[in-house]
Amino acid sequence: MTFDQLQDFVAHRMRMEHIYQPVMLMTLLQNKGEASITDLAKAILSRDESQIEYYSKITRDMVGRVLRKHGIVEKDGRAFRLVGFDAMTPDQVVQLFALCQGKLDQYLDDRGDKVFQHRRQSAGYISGTLRYDVLKKSSFHCELCGISADIKALEVDHIIPRNHGGSDDPSNLQALCYSCNAMKRDRDDQNLRAVRESYSHRETGCLFCEIPETRVVAENELAYVIFDGFPVTVHHCLVIPKRHIPDYFSLSSSELKACDDLLRRMKTRILDADPNVTGFNVGMNAGEDAGQTIFHCHMHLIPRRKGDVADPRGGVRHLIPGKGHY
Repeated sequence: MTFDQLQDFVAHRMRMEHIYQPVMLMTLLQNKGEASITDLAKAILSRDESQIEYYSKITRDMVGRVLRKHGIVEKDGRAFRLVGFDAMTPDQVVQLFALCQGKLDQYLDDRGDKVFQHRRQSAGYISGTLRYDVLKKSSFHCELCGISADIKALEVDHIIPRNHGGSDDPSNLQALCYSCNAMKRDRDDQNLRAVRESYSHRETGCLFCEIPETRVVAENELAYVIFDGFPVTVHHCLVIPKRHIPDYFSLSSSELKACDDLLRRMKTRILDADPNVTGFNVGMNAGEDAGQTIFHCHMHLIPRRKGDVADPRGGVRHLIPGKGHY
């Protein structure tokens, strides 16, 4: 690679989706053309405002608050001041620094890799393809607060963590910014077992709780699909949460995500199997007066074909006779 070639690449051909390429090249140029992966990562980290924001919050709301409570530091605007520092001799400063270093070394020896485990994206390997699919499905926004990946780093989160039995199935993954992921983890550590147990609830005598496995045509961690026993059209299917729950409005956000995943999967499967399908109706009945007869939530995915009725305009409005056309 000559100077002219590199100059042309940087000036005209380098397509930037983030800061990474120029920062890496600048670091290599400053280090005589060679740098370790760790050094390159540190260079990128030094320019990551989202990480600075994260540790600023830790400093202000956690460690700073504890040291203030003990009278060790005091806060002055956007800065902290060590109480009594002006009265210390240089030798005393060196002694205190060495004492802190000793405490830090002992802590790291005791904890090892667990020290920053909470900042890792997941406990184990998530393939790049799967990670991309999760982020793409969220339109590269946090699924809890809605912030964009351009503003704050996103992480792939296990809705039910692996250490509580959660799988790497896409229905158990979501995109969260690092702040929401940390808050979710802190909150859910207290009751995750109860949440997981609630997903296992089945009702004796319920048709959909006791569906034969041979009828299941697709499933994920929290929901499954069967073809309707009395189909309105060919390939009419039902998406059903595994937990016994009365209606759509009682679903958790995780179950909504799982059902949506299966709706989209079955739509693709039906279109691949039948090129005559040109549309879909998606619907659910909530309550006896809305026509619900099986009180275990289920969603209808009904394929439609051109000409299957004389006038399809109005769609689901035809639930009330005479109200479909307006």
